[in-house]
Amino acid sequence: MMGGKSSTIAAGVCGALFVGYCIYFDRKRRSDPNFKNRLRERRRNQVAAKQGTGLSKLPDLKDAEAVQKFFLEEIQLGEELLAQGDYENGIEHLTNAIAVCGQPQQLLQVLQQTLPPPVFQMLLTKLPTISQRIVSAQGSLNEDDLE
Repeated sequence: MMGGKSSTIAAGVCGALFVGYCIYFDRKRRSDPNFKNRLRERRRNQVAAKQGTGLSKLPDLKDAEAVQKFFLEEIQLGEELLAQGDYENGIEHLTNAIAVCGQPQQLLQVLQQTLPPPVFQMLLTKLPTISQRIVSAQGSLNEDDLE
């Protein structure tokens, strides 16, 4: 009898200590000056991840250096992801590169020779969606120019 009562009291005390520690830790975490900034940033990253990793922010299409840098980064990311077996995201990055490429037909010929046929077909099916993004991005740039 006595052992059961003391173990119940010990369990109650441990539970109360645990709840107290959780409250203390939560209050300390929330009082951190950077807590809200980190929370907002984490939520932005989650939203961006849900929208798709392939939806990279397009560069200013009038800035040749930014476009070239974006093109090279997208090609590199696409190749790395394809090598890892992540075909969906790899194709997204390659289509971004094709969309900003100055000579997309030549790039498509090179990719057709280097990619396996099923992967190249995936790439061809994704091209219209990225073209829509480019057109909408250019449209928003033109609207910004009018202001």
